[in-house]
Amino acid sequence: MHIVMFSINPLFPTYITGGASKHLKAVALYLGEAGHQVTILCARITDSRDTFKWHENVTVHPILRFKQPFPQPYAVPAFDMANMVQDVGDFLTTADRFYMHDGEFLFPFVYRDIPTVISLRDNVYPETLLGSFQFAASKLILISRYSQEYYLSTVGRFFPELAERITVIHNGIDWDVFKPTPPAEIFDYITLDASRPVVLHPHRPEESKGIRQTLALVDRLVHEHGLRDVVALIPRWMDSQLSPELREFYAEIDAFIDDRGLRDNVALHGWIPQHLMPQYYSLGAVTLSLGYFPESFGNSVYESLGCGTPAIAARISTHRELLPDDLLHKVDYDDITSAARIAADIIRTGQRTSAATLDYLRAHYGVARQLRQYADAILNATVAAPMTYQHPPRDERTRYRLPYWCYRGQRGVYHDFYANYRDLSHLNALLDNFPDGFTIASADAHGISAEEVETLYREGYLIPATEAL
Repeated sequence: MHIVMFSINPLFPTYITGGASKHLKAVALYLGEAGHQVTILCARITDSRDTFKWHENVTVHPILRFKQPFPQPYAVPAFDMANMVQDVGDFLTTADRFYMHDGEFLFPFVYRDIPTVISLRDNVYPETLLGSFQFAASKLILISRYSQEYYLSTVGRFFPELAERITVIHNGIDWDVFKPTPPAEIFDYITLDASRPVVLHPHRPEESKGIRQTLALVDRLVHEHGLRDVVALIPRWMDSQLSPELREFYAEIDAFIDDRGLRDNVALHGWIPQHLMPQYYSLGAVTLSLGYFPESFGNSVYESLGCGTPAIAARISTHRELLPDDLLHKVDYDDITSAARIAADIIRTGQRTSAATLDYLRAHYGVARQLRQYADAILNATVAAPMTYQHPPRDERTRYRLPYWCYRGQRGVYHDFYANYRDLSHLNALLDNFPDGFTIASADAHGISAEEVETLYREGYLIPATEAL
């Protein structure tokens, strides 16, 4: 088969810039090695504008003129959009299948006659969200239960058929690669005294990914826990992807490092090639994922664990569900005190990933299963009829419930998209007594006014309960 794929992100011959691109490459190579001809169309940038191959059967064309770097990739003239429609349409004339990675090609009329599969890789970026409401394919791949619940309770509210088209395929990790690996070539990219305890922050340089929390934790390790030789490794973004906002953000980070006297405890380094990531993780004493970005999966935590390095994750989005609480260190978002205490204990005791955690990861998140499922979905795709829009009334019969992006914790109800806690303890009895959703009348009987229900609905703390969920 000839399979055309789409990526709004730029792709590179050797570098991988994030989890979405990594999994796209894995799927493309799997299909290419099976004998299919794979053509990938992606964003064009200064550092990647020439056609290249990942495999003799996998060709990448960086020709789509989206605005780079992020955000607002569609902030381009209409003639650029028209050319993208033309280019994708031209390649689809010889395609047997179309696979859209992350649902961000917002012109569904182009592929309406091609068997199409779409996967959504995040829960945040507006192009993905808009694309979810424009879904027009035979299969929608989501990578966690969290994302399934998120899109069913939003898009699925108006398109009940969506539930039948969703398949959840968890990200897979190659545990033969992500395993304890002696550091060697990694020192060509990082200057480091390997005898020092290393804190890893293997994330894009976005505030939502937790860089401020990582620095605050290092500050506490040094100045409160007496671990003065600790060093945090933090990657810098590639120059081609640096926006003015990111440059300003880096300046703020540098100022904090100097203000807190942490210059010797923080090492900012260049982007690490993907094949060296097992060495990178293996360097660490502990890996941090303390940000508030509502991950659809969050690969780095689990890759680190596979390499033997314990991780501490904020209890946000998918990190609440992918591993049981006894197999992963979890803290409430922005609870730096608890995170620092756990990190100090890990460093002092030399703790490594437990056998139970490794067994669970290998049983649930293997790459072979993931790639087989993607291939099955893509190769067996059909031309699907458009889903039927149904407008549900919101009236006195409507039942409301807490959405999946909120959870009740000791500090209140945490909202993944506000990254804060809110005291809604007066709703506890109502939520407990009506697990399938309560009506306005039920709320009134519990002393909760219709006005408060409406406010919480508008703010995303309550959603209509639908049959699809």
